[in-house]
Order: sequence, then structure tokens, then C-alpha cells
Amino acid sequence: MAVARRPMFGEQQRFMLFLIAPAALLLLLFQVLPIAIGANASFRDWALYNPKKVWVGLAHYEAVITDPAFLEVVLPNTFLFMVISVLGALVVGLGLALLLNRPFRGQKIVQTVLMVPLMVAPVIAAIMMRWMFNDQFGIVNAVLEGLGMEGQPWLVQRWTAFGVILLTDIWLWTPWFTLLLLAGLQSLPREPFEAAEIDGTSTWRVFSHLTLPMLQPVIVVCVVIRAIDAFRTFDIVWTLTGGGPGRSTELFSLYAYVLAFLNLDLGRGSAAAIVGGLIILVVGIVMYRLVDRVTKS
Repeated sequence: MAVARRPMFGEQQRFMLFLIAPAALLLLLFQVLPIAIGANASFRDWALYNPKKVWVGLAHYEAVITDPAFLEVVLPNTFLFMVISVLGALVVGLGLALLLNRPFRGQKIVQTVLMVPLMVAPVIAAIMMRWMFNDQFGIVNAVLEGLGMEGQPWLVQRWTAFGVILLTDIWLWTPWFTLLLLAGLQSLPREPFEAAEIDGTSTWRVFSHLTLPMLQPVIVVCVVIRAIDAFRTFDIVWTLTGGGPGRSTELFSLYAYVLAFLNLDLGRGSAAAIVGGLIILVVGIVMYRLVDRVTKS
């Protein structure tokens, strides 16, 4: 007598697969497939004006990792931007979260106002900052001249332009840190803080010995997510400076974009994108191990 074979997937498993199938299909079409096409192009002589598609092996990768502009300008700028923007938004966001964690009159209004940057598109914020720091008619120079000081050509000097980019990014992402850190603060147990208040512990000691250690897992997760996102920042820099003056504020995403879509060298641009993906993969693995170590300690 033949034994009936059980189906590989039960009814519940088939229903779950049916639910995730649309998302999996979109992921395949708009994430996996473009990455595969880009990886294929990175090994070929694939210029958009003359797409020979001849196999060149690792020639594009060698050109990218030996490019002085990539090594001396793009990577230092990218990591400097990532570190300063993340730390700046974290510090300001933590300070605001600590202030908002205490009830006061008009708290809801202040919270609403602080969340406004989350509703502003990065390109709009960059355009706003570009007008504010315009050296001819920007409001920043108008205020400085009104105070008897000399206006500055903010966006035509390397470090002032880089500072405006950082200011824009920190302004945009501070509310995100504030929101998550405030939620973390409000989820902390109250007993240790009540005991510290009874003992007369100073505010600084409560913050450094109770609040910060207990909030550390939330802080680390926020930093990891934001750092990975900051590595691929494009819209703010492209709108504010276009990587200028010269190439002094160029970040990695602009470097790959210029190679692929301005120089029309899809092969080398794809190789640059793959190199950047590998770099952020290594950074992400290191940071996730840090998260795991912190959460287990």
C-alpha cells in the first residue's frame, strides 16, 4: 500500500509565502536585479556613449582604488562627514531628549516644532541653506554685516562649505535622534532614579552613572543605523555644492554618480559603487558586533 507523501509546505506556510511574495518580487526587481546588472557592468568596458561591453576583469576596480581623488579626498570626506554628522546629531538629539523628558508648560508645542525637520525633504532643506548662506544676499551674511562683521563666501571655500553641509545634515537628523532617545528615556525604570534622588546624588552623576549606561543600547543602535545611512548621503551635498569648490566636498555617492552618469562610464561607476558597498559592509559588520557586545554586557 502506497503511503501518501506530505506536502513540503503546510497551509499556513503557503499562506505566509503568498503574503510575502509581492514584497519579495519588488525586492528582486528593484534591489537584487540592479545590483546584479551593476556587478556585471563593473567587469566590462561599458561606456554609455560606446558600450562595447568587453570583459576587462578587475581593471575598473584597480582604477578606483588607485585613484588619488578617491583615496585622498572622497574617502576622508565621507568618513569625516559620517563621524561628525552622526555625533553632532546624537549630542544635540540627546540634549533635547533629556529636556523633553521633564514635563513643562507647552511641552507638546515644543515637541511638534522640533519634529518639523523630519517633514522637510533633504533637497528642500539644502536649497533653503544654500539661499541662507549665499554670499551676495543670504540672510546669514546680512546678519553678520548688521552686527558690523564681514560677510563670508560660505559655499566657495572648502571648510565653510563642508560646515554648511554638516549643519544641514545635523539639523535634518537631530529630531530623529531626539524621538528615539526620548522613547528610550521614557522606557527606563524609575526605581534607580528615585533612589538616587533620595540619596541626594548630583544631576551629572545621575546622568553619567545611570541614564547614559542604561540608554547605551538605544544609542548604539541609533548610531549604527544613522552611520550606515550617512555613508551614502547624496542629495544634500549635490544640491548645496555639487561636490565643490573643485572636488573638495565630494563624498562617495557623488564620486560614483559622476563616474557613471556625468562621465558616462557605467563600468567604472559600477565598480566604484561595489567598492563603496564593500566598505560599508565591513563598517556595518564591525558596528553590529559592537552592538552585540554592548547589548550583552
